[in-house]
Amino acid sequence: MATARLDIRLDEEIKAKAEKASALLGLKSLTEYIVRLVNEDATHVIKEHESILVKDSVFDEFMLACDKAKAPNQALLDAVKFTAESGIK
Repeated sequence: MATARLDIRLDEEIKAKAEKASALLGLKSLTEYIVRLVNEDATHVIKEHESILVKDSVFDEFMLACDKAKAPNQALLDAVKFTAESGIK
């Protein structure tokens, strides 16, 4: 796996606490502990921002609205084509 470097500065107290936590978890290094924390937190943040949880009743209403929706008009089709061609996600 390719690696990238991240340089950070920490308050001495925070560093000492992190080193103690790392040792208590039996990890090899402070780096391993920080990488673990960053990965877990980043995964959580991404999940929270890329998903939505709704009540069944709300989902059912949404699905009904989708079923009743008309076919997209030419302006919407053009907008979809434009965003795809522009690389907009």
